[in-house]
Amino acid sequence: MAFNGTWKVDRSENYDKFMEQLGINVMKRKLAEHDNLKVTIEQSGDKFHIKESSTFRNKEIDFTLGVPFDYTMADGTELTGTWEMDGEVLKGKFNRKDNNKVLTTTRTLVAGELVQSYNYEGVDAKRTFKKQ
Repeated sequence: MAFNGTWKVDRSENYDKFMEQLGINVMKRKLAEHDNLKVTIEQSGDKFHIKESSTFRNKEIDFTLGVPFDYTMADGTELTGTWEMDGEVLKGKFNRKDNNKVLTTTRTLVAGELVQSYNYEGVDAKRTFKKQ
């Protein structure tokens, strides 16, 4: 339950290159760099309720650890996959519905910040969030 709370993006590393690898066009990438993303996480046992709010959209997601679900990224890319808990790390593995390529992501707490790391086709990125 350590992830519970509202987290606001503070900084990103290599996020533009990651989005480029995903095939997101330059205009959407530039907008996404300044999305002011806020993520509210509510965990109850193995069930999660996530609220994402940004300059461009608001979305709510419910999932249970280990149970596949569908997710649509802000650019419209559709994914299906699961989240698992590995010790203190939340690990996600998602397949794109259009080409079946794998996107992996992790969420972990580092020095009181929420760090979300991504990998797609050999390109890594990281976004760091501060608790609100």
